[in-house]
Amino acid sequence: MIAEPSPAPDTSQKENDGQEATAPASAVQNGGCVKNPSNLTPKERRKVREQYENVRKKNILRRKRSSQPESIEDEVEEMVEAVTLFEVVSLGKRAMQSVVDDWIEAYKEDRDLALLDLINFFIQCSGCQGMVTAEMYQSLHSSDILKKMIEKFDEETGLQYKRIMARPWILTVTWPMELEDEGYPLVKAGPHWKKFKANFCEFTAVLIQQCQYSILYDGYLMNTITSLLSGLTGSVVRAFRHTSTFAAMKLVTALVSVIQNLDVSIHNAQQLYEVEKNRTPEGETGPRLDELDRKRKECQQKPVEIENMMNALFKGTFVQRYRDIIPEIRIVCIEEMGSWLKLYPNMFLNDSYLKYVGWMLYDKSRIVSMTTDKEPEVAVEAMKLVMLMVLHCENTVSSEECEAMYHFVYATYRPLAVVAGELLCKRLFCLPPGEEEAPHSQKNSKFVYSLSRLKKLITFFLNHGFHKHVTYLVDSLWDWEDGLLRDWECLTNLLRDKPMRKEEAFTDAQESVLVEIIAAAVRQTAEGHPPVGRGGRKVLTAKERRTQMEECARMTERFIVVLPELLAKYSSDIEKVTNFLQIPQYYNLNVYVTGRLEKYLDALLKEMKELVHRHTDLNILEACSKVYSILCNEQLTIYPIVSEALRQLIDDLVDDFSQLLDDFFQEEEGFGVNEEHIFRMSCTLKKLTAFHNAHDLTGWHIGDRTLKILNFEKENGGLPAETLIPALQCSYFALLWKLELATESLVAETPPSQEALSELKEQMTCFRLICESYLNHHNKDVNEKAFILLCDLLIVLSHQGVDEDEDFALLKFLPDHDLQSRMIEFVKDHVFGENNLPEEMNREEAHRLDSIYRKRIILAEYCKLIAYNVVEMMTAVEIYKHYMQTYHDFGDIIKETINRTRHNDRIESARTLIVCLQELYQNHMATYCSNNSRKKQIDSSASFASIKELARRFSLTFGWDQMNSRESIAMIHKEGIDFAFHGDSQDIDYYLPPNLTFLAIISEFSNKLLKPDKKLVYYYLQEFVTDHMLLTCKGEKWHPLYCYRSSLIGTDDDAESTIASSFREWPPPDRSKVFATKRKFSDGNIVDISLPGSSRQPTDLQSDSQLSYFSWKSKTMHSEENTGGEASPAVQDKTLRMGDSPDILPEGQTEDLSEDIDVLETDEGNL
Repeated sequence: MIAEPSPAPDTSQKENDGQEATAPASAVQNGGCVKNPSNLTPKERRKVREQYENVRKKNILRRKRSSQPESIEDEVEEMVEAVTLFEVVSLGKRAMQSVVDDWIEAYKEDRDLALLDLINFFIQCSGCQGMVTAEMYQSLHSSDILKKMIEKFDEETGLQYKRIMARPWILTVTWPMELEDEGYPLVKAGPHWKKFKANFCEFTAVLIQQCQYSILYDGYLMNTITSLLSGLTGSVVRAFRHTSTFAAMKLVTALVSVIQNLDVSIHNAQQLYEVEKNRTPEGETGPRLDELDRKRKECQQKPVEIENMMNALFKGTFVQRYRDIIPEIRIVCIEEMGSWLKLYPNMFLNDSYLKYVGWMLYDKSRIVSMTTDKEPEVAVEAMKLVMLMVLHCENTVSSEECEAMYHFVYATYRPLAVVAGELLCKRLFCLPPGEEEAPHSQKNSKFVYSLSRLKKLITFFLNHGFHKHVTYLVDSLWDWEDGLLRDWECLTNLLRDKPMRKEEAFTDAQESVLVEIIAAAVRQTAEGHPPVGRGGRKVLTAKERRTQMEECARMTERFIVVLPELLAKYSSDIEKVTNFLQIPQYYNLNVYVTGRLEKYLDALLKEMKELVHRHTDLNILEACSKVYSILCNEQLTIYPIVSEALRQLIDDLVDDFSQLLDDFFQEEEGFGVNEEHIFRMSCTLKKLTAFHNAHDLTGWHIGDRTLKILNFEKENGGLPAETLIPALQCSYFALLWKLELATESLVAETPPSQEALSELKEQMTCFRLICESYLNHHNKDVNEKAFILLCDLLIVLSHQGVDEDEDFALLKFLPDHDLQSRMIEFVKDHVFGENNLPEEMNREEAHRLDSIYRKRIILAEYCKLIAYNVVEMMTAVEIYKHYMQTYHDFGDIIKETINRTRHNDRIESARTLIVCLQELYQNHMATYCSNNSRKKQIDSSASFASIKELARRFSLTFGWDQMNSRESIAMIHKEGIDFAFHGDSQDIDYYLPPNLTFLAIISEFSNKLLKPDKKLVYYYLQEFVTDHMLLTCKGEKWHPLYCYRSSLIGTDDDAESTIASSFREWPPPDRSKVFATKRKFSDGNIVDISLPGSSRQPTDLQSDSQLSYFSWKSKTMHSEENTGGEASPAVQDKTLRMGDSPDILPEGQTEDLSEDIDVLETDEGNL
């Protein structure tokens, strides 16, 4: 609310007296006028404060009405009478031009009153709910005026005062300080405030547009607005700064539009003047020519005035706020500056204004650092800005910073990687100054040009190999490489042809990278989506799909011809051959027939056969096996050719292996065979294993031969790991293929016979026993391989007979307790037992990472057994114990195991957590007692702190959904309390529970309890606190008890003297107000639980009144029993602890718990 100026006579009189001029209360619009705040007495200030509170309540009510849902918006707006300009604009019911026209008419009638309404509009747009007073300043000296331009806070009334100059007044704005935190219209969310912001922008634009023909140039309107907005921009209040800056920038934009219209008017006036002047005889003038000349000069003078207005607003607001601490204010300034540069470059495209843009861009290091922003969209925009600066502004970004930007081509977020790829292409492939691109019509020139660009790309990868995956580099450059990576002819010719000049030759490392680039480009062409880790599959349009298929066919035609030749040329290079063998999986295989290219298929099969016979590297063998698997598609025309070639290859390998194996067993049961013979047998077995993975070789009976080798090692030993590992793997593949064949026959309604299933079971049992025996093998690689295969086999066997025919139940097997113990001991020794060995710590980084990788595989295999209920869930306790020590290496696997087991059985999963903590605590106590360190507190050691931190981590795994974890958390507290108060006491304090400090550990789970559950847990805790404990619980040893109690009832008791009384602050309920719950046992029976009444007696720990994992009722339960009714009986303890006797609490110490306790219900099926 703003006060009007007082009548002229009174004002002039006060001006002559040099005093402040304030309007009387009768002249105030929508409120009252206040005195000078500095002259208020304390009593008057309190009265002012009350007035502001009333104003605040009225404004809040008005805001609530204005933010009603759209369905009743019209009804609410009918109730709100639009009185002020702010209300008219805020409601937005009238056309903005009509609103502005009405205001202009009011301005012409009484400009002071209209200006006060406009000033009030800007103040209210800032969200100010206070009061505004106005005083004339014409009689004041400049020094006096500056003294009045203050902004201060009155601590007594809690009001903020700000004085602003708005010629011809000095405005005093007063508002409650706490209103700053309520937000203001420009930043409030919701459709109403979004509409208001649009109306605000429209109002400022229409205001200038309509005033340009009348009052804009009167020297009064814009001076007042400029001084007002400039004063508000200097406020410490964010709402004033933001709103005034926003309004000023929009006004400048509107003035730019006006000056654009004036340019057209000046041009038209000048043309009319020139036409009329040409008609008039030379040396003569007429009235029309004089009139046109006058209008022309007026039009030429207006832009000068408009520019002065823009300069005043610019210097008063933009210059002050373009580096504001609030980013929204800085954004408004620089955003509008951009629009001015586009709309009116004649004025703004000069050093006076461009320097601000330069200053905003001057902090280049900040812009470069924003490419690593945690918000990926921000990082992308920052990368685009850096790219523009690099390409168009020389020496703005250093070469070191450019190198850092290049590494983003390996980023996981694909939009960021693509922008970095664009920057890399434009910088890497640009020609030196003065050098022109060779014409592509000349084949040789095109080849040289492509060779030059590829060398640059390969050199970049080798020199800046931040990431070793070429696939990500190719994906980043795919949209910007101008067809270089899809020029199959050029790429293959670089490898096929000999270089004409020595400088054109590739080194071996460069050739390897080029082959990787070709393989990645082929994959990108065929699949059309980013690699793994860069988002999902891209949905292609029909046109894009058609283009992709055409490109894939062109790629297939090229590599069908050249791939056999490349395999022959690089047959001795394992890395290159492995990459080349990845290409056929992306072929359009129909091209072999449609293009009549069968002869190249024969050449490919011949080369792969040579590779299989020549190499023993597992990568090449598996790649060849995969190519055969892709080509051996029964629906393809080429299937007979490939199938026959594969059969011949397997026959050769099996014949060689059989001959070597027979020779092995003929020489005195293998003891006379030399190492070379065993090596040849191992190599052949490795090849058969690679093919048995992807092909059914059951007809060759390879598994029977490998089992014979394994049994020989089991009985005699002496075979190397190079033979045993492929033998184990091949035997496992053979069993899986037999099981697959039996399953397929079942689907075909021709189930296998009992004899076949019995034979299969016998073979699986034999293999399982071999794996069990190999767990103790002296070779680490062998026993680890045996463990992995044993885990996989147990998962397969444990689920037989579930979905298939009941006959398959014959194959089902679950490990017994002895086998589970051996397996978990294996995990402890091979995963967690080597972490602290000196040789493990001193290994090189590559060897250490390889060791961690192998350990992760072993741990993941066993955790799968836990997750699929193959072994007992309680065996996970031994794994959970190492969660903290191995969090960096295995934390993700252990956490996922906890989540999977919780999905299977919430209660049992929670029990494993509490048992894990109990065992760690017992180990800690054993160490504590053995060291006889009585002087040191139990809960102050590093070991205890690590257990407590582990409990906190376990608590975090339950997430935010307290309802789903309700039973589990309650069970943890129940088991923890039982453990804390039971056991053999070894402390000199007879009444101190043996494991009391364990309460500090389970207190980490208290924040996961619902409020009613905390009360139940607290009542359960009370049953263990005897009177003797209350009398003797002094000293730091009892600290865990009252800390745990505080975590349940939400208090913070530091003084140990309050421990005893604290248990009476929340006593058991009255006899007439017994709180009942229900508990679900494992047999499905629901038993009522009654909390103890006013008499506190020891509880039978095995009785139904224990706090077990509950299935609570979902309603608010009130006690409807008579006050004289009997209370539920307390259950007697079958062993009175430490000489305590049942006691009755005095009635005066009981507290009425008549408050409603919400007890939520969950279905038995849900819990």
